[in-house]
Amino acid sequence: MDMLKDMNRALDYIEAHLDREIDFNRVAQTAGVSEYHFRKLFSYLSGMSLSSYIRLRKLSEAGHELQQGNLKVLDAAVKYGYESADGFSRAFREWSGMNPSEVSTSSSMKVFPRMTFQLTIRGGINMDVRIEQKDAFRLVGIKKRVPIQFEGQNPEIMKMVQEMTPEQREQLQRFRNTDVKTVVNASYNFDEGRNEEIGKLDHLIGSITTLDEDFSGFDMVDVPALTWAIFRTTGPFPQTMQDTWAKIASEWLPASEYELVDAPEISFTEDMSDLENVTSEIWMAVQKR
Repeated sequence: MDMLKDMNRALDYIEAHLDREIDFNRVAQTAGVSEYHFRKLFSYLSGMSLSSYIRLRKLSEAGHELQQGNLKVLDAAVKYGYESADGFSRAFREWSGMNPSEVSTSSSMKVFPRMTFQLTIRGGINMDVRIEQKDAFRLVGIKKRVPIQFEGQNPEIMKMVQEMTPEQREQLQRFRNTDVKTVVNASYNFDEGRNEEIGKLDHLIGSITTLDEDFSGFDMVDVPALTWAIFRTTGPFPQTMQDTWAKIASEWLPASEYELVDAPEISFTEDMSDLENVTSEIWMAVQKR
């Protein structure tokens, strides 16, 4: 896939610049996408943030040079972007389990090899996707910062649902004046460690509306007019929806002509009476590369 070739070309650029400050905008330009999309796609495919990957590659290369006797600890710290030998030593020790001064006399050394992206199509989920232009709308509801969780039902989100009052549910139902007549879930403001299942995100439970009125007592997010990739899937809840998220990240995005746009990720379900056969939609804001 051309997208994966471009991603690997960006990794080549990173490798060539490990011993200096890396221009993230230039990295994204090398891949032919926005920095936002590159960071998102990289974390989806690799399971770690771009910053974490670069930090570990720098430490690994520093360790290799220290083991070969090519650098002193202070020189390694300076070459790989640390402000002091102490800061470098602390980071190196946390990663490798040994002090950098011990590497040259050690018979073993921890390494972190460079990545290469390849696309593997696994199948197993029927995933219908359509691309739609949508006018600006608002997300209105109850918001909370919750831990990132990949599998199963997030207890903090379940608690949000349980704590909603009948009056709040009635008001949110009244706000729904678009084609989406059910409760929506929206996630945004992810911590960098999202794909390592580290950190938190803002999660809103509520309604999609175009109304312009007093939403006091609720949180609100204005979403501009955007293009959306809308994925529709049916199966056991929440497993099928979570598996679909993974396939979007690992298969659809690298193979498509679209890149992600910085906007809330929206999902909702239809009839929940049979949890083994739930139809869901996932909305991802995109633009053509």
